[in-house]
Amino acid sequence: MANLKGASITWLGHATVLVVTAKGTTVLIDPFIEHNPKYPKGYKLPDRIDLLLLTHGHMDHIADALPVAKRHGAEAFGMVEMMGWLQSRGMEKAVGMNIGGSHTHADVTFTLTEARHSSGISDGERTVYGGDPAGFVLAVENGPSLYHAGDTAVFSDMQLIRDLHHPELAMLPIGDHYTMGPRGAALAAKFLGVKSVLPIHFGTFPALTGTPEALENELKGTGVEVIRTEPGKTFR
Repeated sequence: MANLKGASITWLGHATVLVVTAKGTTVLIDPFIEHNPKYPKGYKLPDRIDLLLLTHGHMDHIADALPVAKRHGAEAFGMVEMMGWLQSRGMEKAVGMNIGGSHTHADVTFTLTEARHSSGISDGERTVYGGDPAGFVLAVENGPSLYHAGDTAVFSDMQLIRDLHHPELAMLPIGDHYTMGPRGAALAAKFLGVKSVLPIHFGTFPALTGTPEALENELKGTGVEVIRTEPGKTFR
């Protein structure tokens, strides 16, 4: 398994992940809480969240961004068009970025990466352009390099993420239908050169049929570990 060097990761169902570094920096990715059927009942987020990272504008990834930012004092980052929309809805600390750009907060430097998906924002009866979809690489000072792929298909330029950022652990969607399934995620793990994969974006809704077991079968013999966990459980 990847050495997290004192950091911890908690999967909160669907694509929502909480990362806490050894120095205590808290990072929440893609908050989908109130209407997420896989969000662990009774789970309480940390009182303070430093960084709120948003991969794209679909509501199963940003539905709770505004209340989380307000309640926990988080500064939000993501694609510039999506951040502009959130600012127009009252988010005070929203910073727009773009693919390839990096930002450092305390002991975490994060970089937006390419993703193959879409990013329309549901705004009442209309759909608003949310900019390109993205993933994030988190490089923790004296800690691990972590990759959250957001919603994506596998693409060969994941090898550039490997060469630039050397992620040890990847959080990859495996549900199929709206993203890659287990077969695509196994190829993504190969392109990325990671030691461990945390499966995300599966089982939340009936269409998301990919399973960690299927991913394990696809990765058999590669030495890549599939992290089997339950929403709300923390691993280090």
